[in-house]
Amino acid sequence: MLSEKENFFRALSGQVPEYVPKYTIFWGASGPSILRGDRGPEGGKDIFGVEWVSEGSAIKAALPKPGSFILDDVRKWRDVIKFPDFSGVDWEAMSKKDLANANPDVPRGGGTAAGGFFQALMSFMGFTEGLCACAEEPEEVKALMEYLCDSFLSLADNYLKYYKPEFIMFGDDIASERTPFVSLDTFHDIFEPVWRRYMKFYKDRGYLAVHHNCGHFELFVDDTVDMGFNAWDPAQISSNDLVGIKKKYGSKLMLCGCLDPMPLLDPAITEEQCRAAMKETMDTFAPGGGFAFLPDLLDAHPFKPEVIEWVKDEYEKQKFSYYK
Repeated sequence: MLSEKENFFRALSGQVPEYVPKYTIFWGASGPSILRGDRGPEGGKDIFGVEWVSEGSAIKAALPKPGSFILDDVRKWRDVIKFPDFSGVDWEAMSKKDLANANPDVPRGGGTAAGGFFQALMSFMGFTEGLCACAEEPEEVKALMEYLCDSFLSLADNYLKYYKPEFIMFGDDIASERTPFVSLDTFHDIFEPVWRRYMKFYKDRGYLAVHHNCGHFELFVDDTVDMGFNAWDPAQISSNDLVGIKKKYGSKLMLCGCLDPMPLLDPAITEEQCRAAMKETMDTFAPGGGFAFLPDLLDAHPFKPEVIEWVKDEYEKQKFSYYK
C-alpha cells in the first residue's frame, strides 16, 4: 500500500490515487523564516514593517492592526515599501534550523511569496484604500506588484537549493465568502500577471503546486489551472460550484475540502448525520480522483469534539471505497 505521502503526490500529479488522500494547509509552511520578520501567531511586525495582531480565532491567525497601515498613497510606495537586503543570509544554517523538526513522512511545500500579492497590498493600505488604489491608480499598483514579484523571486534559487521543497504552495486570498474582492478584469490587469510570473519560475523547474484561496474563488479557477496549479484549498462548497468545477477538470485539479461545515455546527446534529455528510462529500468528489480530505476545515470552526471525531472516523472508514 502506498504511504500517505506517496498517495498524496499521486493524486496531486493528476493520477487516480490508491485511496482518498488527505491534505493539510500547514504542509505548505516551509518557507524561509527570514520572510516572517518578527511575526508569530499572536502578531508582530513583518519584513515590510506592517504590524499584525491576533484575531483571536481557533486557527490562531493574525491580521494587520486596524488603523495602523503603512501606506496611505499608492503613488508613494517607492518611499515606503522596502524589501530587506537578504544578501548576507546564511541560507545553509537557516534552512537546517528551519527544517530541524520536519517530518519526512509529511509532504513538504512552501515558497517565497510570503502572504501573496493582493494580500500584501491590503496589509500595506487596508481594504478601503487598497481597493481604491486598484481603481484609481492601477499602473502604480502594477508597478508595486512587479517589485514584490521581483523581490520574492530573488530568493527562489536559494530557497530551492537549501530547502528542497517537494511541492510549491502559493496563497493569495482574493475573495470573501460571498464574492471576489476584485472583478475578473482587475484580476487580469493587476494580479494575474504576477501570479503567473511567480508560478512560471517554479513550474519551469518541474514543481507541482497547490493554490490556497478562501471563499468565492470560482471566478479565477480557470486562470489558476492555466498557470499550472494542481490543487486548490480550501475548496468551499458553500461559496463555489464545486460540482461543476469537478466535472470540468476531473483529476487535473485536486479539490481539497468540499465538506460543508455549516450543518455540522448545529448543536443537535447526530453522529449519523455527521457521518452521512462526510460520506456524501466523498461520494460526490472522490470518484476518478481530484479530491482530498482537508481536516483543517474542522480545526477552523467551533465544532463539538465528537463531531470532529465522527467526521475523521468516517473518512478513515470510507477512504478505500473508491479506487481499485
